[in-house]
Amino acid sequence: MISFIVSLVALVLGYFFYGKVVERIFGPDDRPTPAVLKADGIDFITLPRWKIFMIQFLNIAGTGPIFGAIMGAKFGPSSYLWIVFGCIFAGAVHDYLSGMVSMRNGGIGLPEVIGKYLGAKVRVAMLVLTVFLLMIVGAVFVYSPAAILSNIVGSEFFWIVVILVYYLIATILPIKNIIGRIYPLFAISLLFMAIAMLVVMLVKWPTIPEIWDGLGNKAMEVSPDWKDNIFPCLFIVISCGAISGFHATQSPLMGRCMSSERLGRPVFYGAMITEGIVALIWAAIGSYFFYASPQPGYEVLSLVGNNGFATSAPHVVNIVCKDWLGITGGILALLGIVAAPITTGDTSLRSARLIIADFIRIEQRTLKRRLIISMPLFLCTFSLLMWQVANPDGFGVLWQYLGWFNQCLTAITLWALTVYLVKEQKRYIITYVPAVFMTFVCMTYLFVSRQLLSFQLEVGYPLGFAISFAIWGVFLVWHARYNKGKEF
Repeated sequence: MISFIVSLVALVLGYFFYGKVVERIFGPDDRPTPAVLKADGIDFITLPRWKIFMIQFLNIAGTGPIFGAIMGAKFGPSSYLWIVFGCIFAGAVHDYLSGMVSMRNGGIGLPEVIGKYLGAKVRVAMLVLTVFLLMIVGAVFVYSPAAILSNIVGSEFFWIVVILVYYLIATILPIKNIIGRIYPLFAISLLFMAIAMLVVMLVKWPTIPEIWDGLGNKAMEVSPDWKDNIFPCLFIVISCGAISGFHATQSPLMGRCMSSERLGRPVFYGAMITEGIVALIWAAIGSYFFYASPQPGYEVLSLVGNNGFATSAPHVVNIVCKDWLGITGGILALLGIVAAPITTGDTSLRSARLIIADFIRIEQRTLKRRLIISMPLFLCTFSLLMWQVANPDGFGVLWQYLGWFNQCLTAITLWALTVYLVKEQKRYIITYVPAVFMTFVCMTYLFVSRQLLSFQLEVGYPLGFAISFAIWGVFLVWHARYNKGKEF
């Protein structure tokens, strides 16, 4: 528990110290924001700071910092380090700058930001990748809550239709009408659940693995079937709690609702740190469930769904919440497993609408024009969803590729932000180092992961590193030429 407490304190200090460093490097000022200059009452609209923070937090959080952290805890205490260092030095920086650069460019979406700084060809590729990623998120986060709700009442197809109809309404209506009203309530509930679990953890004070006990792959000590390596798998499994490309698609949504650039650090950087805290709490709970001494949690708790070390993340949430918090815990677990993904799926499709609108230059003031984009988007998402339902492995396949696509988007976004900082003559080291690291993570994962190409490690690692070095080299060549051009 000592490692957990130290990590918790480190995240808080990271906001106050490194967050200020990042803010100072970017340099927010008092210029009019897109919410003021482009006010349309639909997507560009000023909202109170507390509400923007709550919406941003729930937009980027969902179940990611819960399920990902629990799965990542299987690797051992190394999950703490990734959450802390990843969140402070990469994730929060990524979220802050993607939102602020969007604001500086009139509130444009992520593909437009990337296209401006990495080129028109990359812009088109990023449009396809980003919209496809957002549709996958929408499809996955329709199916998973629908499957759970169908076990309580109604059929799976009924809940799919209900959730999709809600998604459509939330996508086309002004952001203040639904998202602005219900998101703060869900965000408060998610935070309350995390705080309640933290209090119980502190009261119980279980004996769980510490960082100084070793940072090796602890899962391999417990399960002979465990084949995932810490590098790069840990950095894909724990994404939302450390760094996630999906967040960069969400930051512009709230960037269009800010009345001042100076709100950027508490909203963008602060929401990511808050998510990191939630992830850290659930990583500690996961550590308790899988590795507590003298008995792991799964031996102490004997509720339905307990499959020992192989227990899925949703079942861990359900088991622990019900045991520790009783009826209230059951309700909160249901909220986390059902409501949280729904509130991620709807903003995913809203982001997709805005990204497509930016690309084809169709303003979104009228309902008719919002529907022109939304209806084809929803038809594609529905087709993806039906394939997922019809295919027994559909959910697993989409989820595996979602994680890799997500972190590829992270790396590309970080490279775009690095180019931005270079051109603005700012200290680009804050995005450059994370960009290099995430490039190596994504390329090696592509080749060595069991879920993707599954090459032998002796082949997969060299291939991943070779491609990563090539990408890194492209940047170094561009940087040298850019500096040379400036001199003349």
